[in-house]
Amino acid sequence: MVLNMIAGMAAGVPMVFGIVRNMAAFAAAHPDRATVTSGPGQYSVQIDGPVPPELMLEPMRGFMPVVAIVALLSVLLLAAAVVRRLHDSGRRGWWGLLPLPFLATGLIAMIVVFGRVGFSPAEPDVVPFVVLFLNNILYLAALALLVVQLCRPSDPGPNRFGPPLD
Repeated sequence: MVLNMIAGMAAGVPMVFGIVRNMAAFAAAHPDRATVTSGPGQYSVQIDGPVPPELMLEPMRGFMPVVAIVALLSVLLLAAAVVRRLHDSGRRGWWGLLPLPFLATGLIAMIVVFGRVGFSPAEPDVVPFVVLFLNNILYLAALALLVVQLCRPSDPGPNRFGPPLD
């Protein structure tokens, strides 16, 4: 987890500095649309009106692949640990997939709720929010069941998955 945080920061810090650099360049080029405040340990750029998307998109271009790679590695390492622990207590590793359908449904529902083009809060559609809420309840229940399975005592001797881990 510490390495995960370090990798995220290593990817995120250059992105943040790139966004700040772009904002500062925009403020210098458009002094009528921007207010720059700086002092000891403080630097702020406020842009009046819509922010041009290219100020943030270019620095973020390399950030998302790094986040995806770090997340994938973290998930694989966590999955290996969960399967190893489940096997140690005599249970199949498939138990580790129990929360996965609810996680996938939640991600899809989030895209539907917040990713729609032309989303207008003045015309709310309650159904996706209710589906998302119920899905989250089921996800938490599946996660709790998995945690209970992971907390069970290990088999004292060898089981169908091999000898106990030391």
